[in-house]
Amino acid sequence: MTIVSDLLARSNRLGADKRTTNFAGGNTSAKGSLADPVTGEDAPILWVKGSGGDLGTLKAAGLAVLRLDRLQALQHVYPGVEREDEMVAAFDYCKHGPGGAAPSIDTASHALVDMPHVDHLHPDAGIAIATAADGERLTRRIFGGKVGWIPWRRPGFQLGLDTAQLQREHPEMIGAVLGGHGITAWAGTSDECEANSMWIIETAQRWIDEHGVPEPFGAVRPGFEPLPDADRRARAVALFPVLRGMASTDRPMVGHFTDTPEVLDFVSREKMPALAELGTSCPDHFLRTKVKPMIVDLPASTPLDDVLAALPAVHDQYRADYAGYYERNKTPESPAMRGADPAIILVPGVGMFSFGKDKATARVAGEFYVNAINVMRGAEALSTYAPIDESEKFRIEYWALEEAKLRRMPQPKPLATRIALVTGGGSGIGRATCERLVAEGACVVVADLNADTAAAVAEELGGPDKAIGVRADVSDAEAVQAMIDAAVLAFGGVDLVVNNAGLSLSKPLLETTEADWDLQHNVMAKGSFLVSREAARVMIAQGLGGDIIYISSKNSVFAGPNNIAYSAAKADQAHQVRLLAAELGEHQIRVNGINPDGVVRGSGIFAGGWGAARAKVYGVPEEELGQYYAQRTLLKREVLPETIANAVFALTAGDLTHTTGLHIPVDAGVAAAFLR
Repeated sequence: MTIVSDLLARSNRLGADKRTTNFAGGNTSAKGSLADPVTGEDAPILWVKGSGGDLGTLKAAGLAVLRLDRLQALQHVYPGVEREDEMVAAFDYCKHGPGGAAPSIDTASHALVDMPHVDHLHPDAGIAIATAADGERLTRRIFGGKVGWIPWRRPGFQLGLDTAQLQREHPEMIGAVLGGHGITAWAGTSDECEANSMWIIETAQRWIDEHGVPEPFGAVRPGFEPLPDADRRARAVALFPVLRGMASTDRPMVGHFTDTPEVLDFVSREKMPALAELGTSCPDHFLRTKVKPMIVDLPASTPLDDVLAALPAVHDQYRADYAGYYERNKTPESPAMRGADPAIILVPGVGMFSFGKDKATARVAGEFYVNAINVMRGAEALSTYAPIDESEKFRIEYWALEEAKLRRMPQPKPLATRIALVTGGGSGIGRATCERLVAEGACVVVADLNADTAAAVAEELGGPDKAIGVRADVSDAEAVQAMIDAAVLAFGGVDLVVNNAGLSLSKPLLETTEADWDLQHNVMAKGSFLVSREAARVMIAQGLGGDIIYISSKNSVFAGPNNIAYSAAKADQAHQVRLLAAELGEHQIRVNGINPDGVVRGSGIFAGGWGAARAKVYGVPEEELGQYYAQRTLLKREVLPETIANAVFALTAGDLTHTTGLHIPVDAGVAAAFLR
């Protein structure tokens, strides 16, 4: 259908342009007709983006399909602004047939405006005008009567009535600035509507550029300038786990780091503390960023130890302020406070740390705060930034409709918010473990000696919101540190480590060289030690506990032929489990091991020559080695990489909370390797 396809194309273009709206923000709609399947007569229809959808990726299934005549008839039963929330439930009685997305709170603003096409967007330039202290005057001056002004009104049915009245009384207008909120535009065709939206946005931005003061945030404060790139990233790595631990006081969070020029400029300026304290204004902004950020308001040159020492008091004050905001504004009907920790933390000289229930949520929160910075810049360039009142922010943050939306969200997966690091993650056990951890909700760092392989696996797992790939030689202390730093910068810390990297050279004692011995011990014994040491530093800094898993081997307890170097290195790993479990328990870091055997399929070790050597030892063809191993077990079953990944999940998913220092045999039953 042309109407729907045109609407989707317009929506996708608008949503892909960061000048127009942010992720999951805004709505678009179109009006037309469809045959009523009962009467066969044409029925007036509204197609409008549904609740929670994203314009940039909107598809037909994301549209609410509603009877326009029934929506417009709701005006006659509207009980008034004090009860307007009841109208959202009434939208369900206006649906045209089964299916379709749930109608959003903004549906009335599309249905009641007497134009075939309507856009509602949250562009930075538009919100800058909407949040300026003299926004109404600026609207008249900037747009010359083509765009109207609607004072702040919470999204809902009354805003739809107000918008419809403006359009009806001023047919010469193409849209409106919504005070404290955003813009809306309308037209007779889809192309004209999009053009009107873009004209409003571009005209507002051009006016800001041409008439705004050059330094709307004031002068740079001495000592608050951005640190040099390397120093800034090093400071971010040192602060991020501590900040993540604080942001996770009420519930665990994943983090995102932003040090773009607009962020670094904002946190360096004189007006930053006062503007940040005012908080964001657009509902889409503060629902994701909270009403205001936490500010670590110290010069960038402050010694790291002094910054770390100051953080607890700053965090305590933020929590107290948020609790005060809740207490000042709550009513008997308000939901319980959802948590007093910050979603955004600003650190002069370093950047912005944002937090959420997963990586995408944390990243989007940061993107929204960048939008808020742009809004404040535009408003201050022309006037004075004046966001909506605190009480209005509270009404939306703790809105019954918002609470209902949160309750409809699916339950988090078992490893949600966990940040996992898997060495040797490019193949075999490591790859299968990465796949299982991501499937169960974790963010994963795929570490492998082959950078291309690590990157490819990470991309297959879903890309940077799910996984990143890093090259890591675990036998090199500097490379291990760089790997841990990459994990911290990507997600905010480390919660779960799987020491899986390994190799093996199958040789009898007299043929085993010193180089053979050193290579295997450097990768497995030394490598596991280095990874565990650096990961433990991060876990302790976070204060969130953690898991360290060693993929050891049946050979750590079983004396087999022709593998002294490999088996000795695995025995070293096995004892590291016990040693670290004893040492790290006070930090709630659990250390456990898994002893696989005969994992042939997909194994990098077996493909690299170990399989051929072991097949020769046992006198079987290499391609039958997996079946050979299976037949010598009690269960007569082949052990697969996925089998080991299942054991990793079992140890870390939350049911074995009181287990540490354990080794689990995953070998289908090798009696000679029973733990005694």
